[in-house]
Amino acid sequence: MRSFVLNENEMNEILEHHASPFFVVSTAKVAENYQFLRKHLPHADVYYAMKANPTPAILETVAGLGSNFDVASAGEIEMLGALGIDGSRMIYANPVKDERGLEAARAYGVKRMTFDDVSEIEKIAAFVPDADVLVRVAVHNRRAHVDLNTKFGARPEDAIPLLLEAKAAGLNPVGICFHVGSQSLSTAAYEEALLFVHGLFDEAKAAGLDLTDLDIGGGFPVPDMDGLAVDVAAMMETIDRQIVRLFPETNVCCEPGRFIPGTAANFVASVIGTKDRNGHPWYILDEGIYGAFSGILFDHWHYPLFTFANGPVEKATIAGPSCDGIDVLYEDYETPRLQIGDHVLATDMGAYTSVSATRFNGFEIAPTY
Repeated sequence: MRSFVLNENEMNEILEHHASPFFVVSTAKVAENYQFLRKHLPHADVYYAMKANPTPAILETVAGLGSNFDVASAGEIEMLGALGIDGSRMIYANPVKDERGLEAARAYGVKRMTFDDVSEIEKIAAFVPDADVLVRVAVHNRRAHVDLNTKFGARPEDAIPLLLEAKAAGLNPVGICFHVGSQSLSTAAYEEALLFVHGLFDEAKAAGLDLTDLDIGGGFPVPDMDGLAVDVAAMMETIDRQIVRLFPETNVCCEPGRFIPGTAANFVASVIGTKDRNGHPWYILDEGIYGAFSGILFDHWHYPLFTFANGPVEKATIAGPSCDGIDVLYEDYETPRLQIGDHVLATDMGAYTSVSATRFNGFEIAPTY
C-alpha cells in the first residue's frame, strides 16, 4: 500500500505560491484508497467516517464514487447537507446523541442510527420516530491501536433486549453494529466479531426480530513511521469471505475513517529556529503538537518525516513553535544539520491531524491545498 509523497521539486513548486505550514491532499490517492477498499471488501457498503478528515474535496471525491457517510454530530450532518449529500446516505453513528444532532437528523432526513443504551431510545423516538436503529455491541481486540470498546458498545446479553425496547418505542430495529478498534492489526478480531454477531442474529430471530443490517465499523490500518506489518488486501478479503459465509442475505456496511485519507496527505513545514542544547541540536518548526501534529498526542501516532539538507547525519530534536514544553515532535531524529528557512515534509498525515488542531498561542490552523 503506497502513500502519496511529494518529491522535493514538487514541494518547492507549491512553496512558490503558498507559505508554510500547509497540508497537500491528493484526491487521486483518496479515490485510489476508496476503490481499493471496494475491490477487496466488495460485500460491504462504505460509510466514510468523516471525523477522520472532513476536507470538502475529500468528501466530494468519495461522494462522487458512491460513498455514504458516518456522522457524529449536527455539524457533520449540516456540512454534508451543504454539499448536497442527502440524509439517506448518512448513518448517525454516535451512540450518544444530543438534541441539536437529533434536530439536524430530522431536518436532513437521517434515519439510520446506532445506539448502545436504553437511555437513547426515548431520545431518538422523540425526534425521528421512524428511525432504523442498530444496536452497537462491545467486542474485544488487544491489537487495536485505539480501543473504542471501553466507552462504546452494549453487553452481549443486553443487545436483544435493547432492540426489543426500541421496537416497543416505535423504532425499526434493523440490525447490529460493532467496531474492533482503530488501526486494527488483527484479521482474527473481525472474524471473531462476525462469528459472535452471527450468534446474536440467531438470538434475535428466536425473539421475533428479523434483522436485515450489519455494520462492521472501521479500523482498517494504514502505515505509520514504522510501516505496516499486515497485508491489508488479504485482511479485507478474509473479512469479505466471512461476510459471504455468515451473512449472505444481510445488508452489510463498514465505516472506514483513517483508511480513506490517511495516506493521501502530506504536510510542509519550515524551520523557524535552531538551538544547541548541551551539544544536542534542536530545530523549531512553524507547526507543532497543538496544530497539524496533534495526532502525536491525541492519536498516539508517528508520521514519517523527510528533510532535504545535505551533509553528515546527526541526531536532533524537532519541536513545534508553542510556548509549551510538551510541544516536541521527534527526539533523536537523524538528519543533516538544518538551517532557518529549510523545509521539511511529513507524510501520511491525512487522518486525525487537521481535525484536532487548535489555535493555541494564537497560531493559525494550517490550510489544506
